Amino acid sequence: MRFAHVVLPETDDPQLVVVVAPGHVAPVASLFDAAPRTLQALIEGGDELLSRVRDAARDVDGIPLDGLTFGPAVNEPPIVLAVGLNYAAHSSELGLKADTAPTVFVLWPNSLSGHEATTSWPRTLSESVDYESELGVVISTPAKDVTADNALEHVWGYTVVNDITARDIQFSEAQWSRCKSFDGFTPNGPFVVTADEIADPQDLHIWAVVDGQTVQDASTGQMIRSVATLIAHLSQSATLLPGTLISTGSPGGAGYSRDPQIFLRDRSVVTVGIDGIGELTTHCRILD
Repeated sequence: MRFAHVVLPETDDPQLVVVVAPGHVAPVASLFDAAPRTLQALIEGGDELLSRVRDAARDVDGIPLDGLTFGPAVNEPPIVLAVGLNYAAHSSELGLKADTAPTVFVLWPNSLSGHEATTSWPRTLSESVDYESELGVVISTPAKDVTADNALEHVWGYTVVNDITARDIQFSEAQWSRCKSFDGFTPNGPFVVTADEIADPQDLHIWAVVDGQTVQDASTGQMIRSVATLIAHLSQSATLLPGTLISTGSPGGAGYSRDPQIFLRDRSVVTVGIDGIGELTTHCRILD
C-alpha cells in the first residue's frame, strides 16, 4: 500500500490518503468512523488498523491525485535519525572516514517538507547547498536491542528523502544537525510504501537529477551498513519508537565533490528517486 499526506479541496492542512488506483487516492479518514488522519496515527494503530484500512480501501474509487498539494509523507515522526557516510563512494568524495560505527545525527522537525515544495534559504547563510538522495525507513513497533536478523520486522515502510546540506556549515561545525536542518531541508515522499511492497531494501535503484542532469545513480546494495544493521545498531542505545524516520545515507555523486562543483542555485529543481517507491522533487530559492 502507498500513503501520502495531501491538501484536499475541503481542507487547509494535509490529510492522510491511500492510493486506491494509479493516480487516484482516497482520504483515509473517510473510509470508516474514527479512521486515522495522519500516518503517525495509522502506524500507532498497529497491524489491525492497517488491515482495516486495506479492506476498506479495496472498493473505493477515490479522487484524482493530479493537482493536489503534497505535505511531507512522514510529517510528525517522534524523531528523524540520519546516518552519514553509509556509502563508501560518498565518504571518500567528502574526504571523511566511515569509522567503525555509523555517523548518526538528528534532523529537526522544521526541516520536513513535501513533494513539489519550495525550499528557500538566505544567501548570507550558505551558497554551498547540496543534495543527497536517501532511502528513508519508517519504524512500526518499538525496537529495542533487536538483532540484524529480525530488525526488518520492525519496519513499517519506506520513503524517499533528500538530505539537503549546507556544506560550508557542515565542514565548519562538529555536529551536522544544523547544516541539514534549515527550514525545508528534509523533503520526503511523495509516498510511504508499506514494507510488504519492498522485497529487499538492499536491492533498490537510487538516483538524483539536478536541473536535468543525472548526478547520482547507484544501488542501496552499496550501503556500508544495511538497513537491518543500522536498525540493530541504533536500537542498542535507545528504543526506536513507532513512526521514527531513519534516513540511511547518500550514495556518491554529491555536488560538493564534482569538478566543477554543483550546488543548488536559485530556481534549481532537484528530483531524487528510488525505483519502486517514488520520485521526490524540490524547488529551490535563494533569498538575497
